[in-house]
Amino acid sequence: MSLTLGGGPLAADHPKTVNYRLDGPERLLYASPFPRRVRAVLGGETVLDTDRGILVHETGLLPVLYAPWEDVRHGHLEASDRRTRCPIKGEAAYWHLRVGSQLAENAVWSYPEPTAGARWLHGMAAVYWASADAWFDEEERVHGHLRDPFHRVDARHSRTIVRVCHGEHTVALSSRPLLLSETGLPNRYYIPVDDVDPALFTASRTRTRCPYKGEATYWNLLVNGREIPDAAWSYPHPLPDGPDIAGHVCLLHAELTTDTERQP
Repeated sequence: MSLTLGGGPLAADHPKTVNYRLDGPERLLYASPFPRRVRAVLGGETVLDTDRGILVHETGLLPVLYAPWEDVRHGHLEASDRRTRCPIKGEAAYWHLRVGSQLAENAVWSYPEPTAGARWLHGMAAVYWASADAWFDEEERVHGHLRDPFHRVDARHSRTIVRVCHGEHTVALSSRPLLLSETGLPNRYYIPVDDVDPALFTASRTRTRCPYKGEATYWNLLVNGREIPDAAWSYPHPLPDGPDIAGHVCLLHAELTTDTERQP
């Protein structure tokens, strides 16, 4: 994500503060080895198992894992008539994955004759993330996508005074927030739960997963007789190697304003 999106060097909005010029197609490719074993499971069966995967970074897209064909379990493959063409990589052929009665259509793709600029994709295949029931990085289950080695998330204690308002109504005020910086995204303030008025929030059923931070729980904001859905989120149990943001909430919605003031 850090290379191909959010102003990264291979992104469409790549920075101009460089002393080089990128001379290539509109969509750029960069492949890097993924350093650990990756497995994909469907219907209780492993359908991909590789320690020779590569992450392909492409302008405007999240990285995609490609693995040697030998690391895909061919006994679960069924040929598909689907074909697509990418001007950068070539024509893609597709296969279904079947495990017992469970069928994932067009789950696997490959470039049998990749373009000259992507010839290193020859003999490699990829599996759509959503086509598998579960993915594992070594023995750790991962959600959303594999962690990009060029992506970073940091949380730092800040003395900034942060006030979050809905119109004239203050819904949160803190002088001890955490400032979270994530590659390719704007900084976010995470506010201690004690600095947020609990009477204004009700639990939402929305859940999302971040491969860097963990599972997010969302909260609806009740203000001026209205309910604003999913106006705040928190990570009650952040991943062990992620930022320590437990006990904090982030408030972000088009109807909310955030003002900050630096303390001396």
